[in-house]
Amino acid sequence: MSHDKAVAAGTEFAGWRIMRSDEGRLWASRERPFSPEAERAGAYRTVDGDDLRALCQAIAEQESLAELAVTQ
Repeated sequence: MSHDKAVAAGTEFAGWRIMRSDEGRLWASRERPFSPEAERAGAYRTVDGDDLRALCQAIAEQESLAELAVTQ
């Protein structure tokens, strides 16, 4: 797996490291762990997607879960 800066060109992934697997699948790993509350709510630190759109959606879902967990 390699870090793929070209994949993220023009896209904001603040705090997430984007990688492409040898098979071409995109993965993102959050640079900082979520809070324990966010993890209990189901937020995952590493997500994947078939393409950039799917990866972006997966990241947004995790950040949303984490935000909801903190505000509850």
